[in-house]
Amino acid sequence: MPDAAASRAVARRPDGWSRVRRNRPAMVALVFLAVVVAFALVGPPLLPGHLKGTGEGLFLPPLSPAAGGGWHLCGTDNNGQDLFYRLLSGARVSLGVGLVGALLSLVIGSLWGMISGLCGGRIDALMMRVVDLLYAVPRILFIMIFIAAFDTVLKDGLDGLRLRAQATGWVSMEAGARQLIPYSKILVMILALGLVEWLTMARIIRGQVLVLRETTFVAASRALGQTRAGLLRRHLLPNLSTVLLTCLTLTLPAVILDESFLSFLGLGIEDPAASWGSLLKDGAQVINPFESKWWLLAFPAALMSLTLLALNFLGDGLRDAFDPRSGD
Repeated sequence: MPDAAASRAVARRPDGWSRVRRNRPAMVALVFLAVVVAFALVGPPLLPGHLKGTGEGLFLPPLSPAAGGGWHLCGTDNNGQDLFYRLLSGARVSLGVGLVGALLSLVIGSLWGMISGLCGGRIDALMMRVVDLLYAVPRILFIMIFIAAFDTVLKDGLDGLRLRAQATGWVSMEAGARQLIPYSKILVMILALGLVEWLTMARIIRGQVLVLRETTFVAASRALGQTRAGLLRRHLLPNLSTVLLTCLTLTLPAVILDESFLSFLGLGIEDPAASWGSLLKDGAQVINPFESKWWLLAFPAALMSLTLLALNFLGDGLRDAFDPRSGD
């Protein structure tokens, strides 16, 4: 009877996702992020055409009537463009850069940490010294140098691809290359962010692997002749999935913040495209003691801050739910 009661208690023990659902801040953050992503994906195509281009109504305050009908919910900028449309377009860029950069850092950091922790010995020591060396390099300075070195190369490559496609009559390839040219800095920035954001993740994964490799099932697999690649694929990676998901949600805000900072400095996306960082830069340029166009700075800052806060709340909720040391 006691054994049966204990079995029922274990069966009723909530799993990690049940804990996440009971975590109200994490669920509110998840709903908010879902709404932001949904608006960013479906909002710009659904808005009226006259709100997507420039107009004569410069610096209109929020809730001003639009010339072609409707309302400028968040006002207009110095070119007469609807700020609400630019916020949604900027959300596409900022969230896209954050997701791709975080995924790239996740792949590099997880592979580096798993190989280092599983191999151990001199290989582990050498790989961790490489991480220590890269930690000493100023992150923002590295990204700025990387963008300066490879942005022109990528632009020339895309322009050459466009000319070759035009000569051969490949209309779709020509249009794609032309559309990617304004995003060349963003593409280089994504690569640079992925190359610098994986260091902390590699240390976390290495620590988890050092614990897992001493467990009974890993030792049994080794005794049965399982290769290191098989251990990584069949045992370590499934047991690290929740840790990787948590690291991803905590890396996303860092990548988005770095992209916004670089775009604020003018090193990110180029006009007419926009990101949250470039919108903040445009808003800061029109702030003065005499006449403040507050909406140009307030709305991008509020949306970016709330998104970063929601990502941090969600990451904390995932970490608490899947931490083996946490209670019910």
